[in-house]
Amino acid sequence: MKVGLKWRVSFVIISLVALSSLWFSFNTVDTLSPESFLSADYIVGADVAWILAATGLVLLMTPGLSFFYGGMVGKKSVISTMLQSFIALGVISVLWVVVGFSLSFGDSIGFTINGTHYGIIGNPFTYFFFHNVGALPHHQMASTIPFVLFALFQMKFAVITPAIITGSFAERVRFISYLLFIVLFSIFIYTPLCHMVWYPDGLLNKYFGVKDFAGGTVVHMSAGFAALSGALVLGKRKNVHHESYNITYVLLGTGMLWFGWFGFNAGSALAADATAAMAFGTTTVASGTAMLTWIFFDRVNGRSVSALGACIGAVVGLVAITPACGFVTIPESIFFGFITAIVSNFVVNWKSLKKVDDTLDVFACHGVGGIMGMILTAIFAHGEDASLLHGGFTVFIHHIMALVLVSLFSFFGSLFLFKLTNKIISLRVSEESEKQGLDLSQHQESIC
Repeated sequence: MKVGLKWRVSFVIISLVALSSLWFSFNTVDTLSPESFLSADYIVGADVAWILAATGLVLLMTPGLSFFYGGMVGKKSVISTMLQSFIALGVISVLWVVVGFSLSFGDSIGFTINGTHYGIIGNPFTYFFFHNVGALPHHQMASTIPFVLFALFQMKFAVITPAIITGSFAERVRFISYLLFIVLFSIFIYTPLCHMVWYPDGLLNKYFGVKDFAGGTVVHMSAGFAALSGALVLGKRKNVHHESYNITYVLLGTGMLWFGWFGFNAGSALAADATAAMAFGTTTVASGTAMLTWIFFDRVNGRSVSALGACIGAVVGLVAITPACGFVTIPESIFFGFITAIVSNFVVNWKSLKKVDDTLDVFACHGVGGIMGMILTAIFAHGEDASLLHGGFTVFIHHIMALVLVSLFSFFGSLFLFKLTNKIISLRVSEESEKQGLDLSQHQESIC
């Protein structure tokens, strides 16, 4: 097989990263002040044990997503679709260590108004190559667990976000182009959102007061709008209609996602405490409610009760409760699952949206689910900075403003990155390759 220049360049890049990591480890000194970290006495063993487990659970979600998506695509592109999720475990993990964590949680770069600083993105050199990321807890972020554990937990969120996008352009994207896009997306879309929402001085956190407990805004809205822009840029498949390869894969993937989501949501408490327990409960109930609502809503609208529908409903419920899971009660989580399943189901079957070939309805599930979760969080959330039902009209308005900003940033930013990627390396496979299927045309592999 002929090896193109793009693959040679890619190999050179990963080689340079590997060699640079050795040079950097032997030629750097600590640059952060000792005041940035607490002593080891502040570490709580129970918290460490839980976040270690939660980190593993969140990692499991990406293979779960690969089965979830792989079972839904056509027979000729199963391996390709699953690999697009799996490969993010390698690409984004390395990127996160080199610069992603710094861009997300490094010292704030932004602007100051009336003496108050609002961060847009982190300094890329604060934790470059995980420098200064060690065993001591950070005084602002995760003060009871080693800072390296916090960084690794956040890494798994960064990994699954671009993997979610893949469902929108399944069966027609070139693998090498996809690799380039997820690097660009992670640097220019994910990390600024992560910093603005979850860093103490982040703009959306400090000014807008956005409540996003576990990633409804950072993960699902960003991925959902990126998916919509990707479907628009790549255009429709030649064969829009296909039979799902293996519904049992979808069921398996849903189970893995649901199981891993407990680490995603309950782990975001960053402690083994009552908040984690409540997040665990709301996550379970919202997803179960959404699953039931989806299949009943399908039936009353003349559609069959299907395993695929049940799985999609369950995932939509998980998406919806994510930003609010630590802020609402279990009875309220029932409403989250119920109303979001109805709205998302309507969008999935909306004829106007069908004109856009979002292969696996990523926007309708993750994008719309994230939007609904953000709105409902602003209505129902308890705690400091009260939500709409608890007298917090300003918080609700700020959430809506932030929702619009995040939507525009994620959609148009991703649209630009898709077009930039297409200029560098063509995004779409040839018509012949698409007809042959991506498993053979991109990877010379087949499930048969």
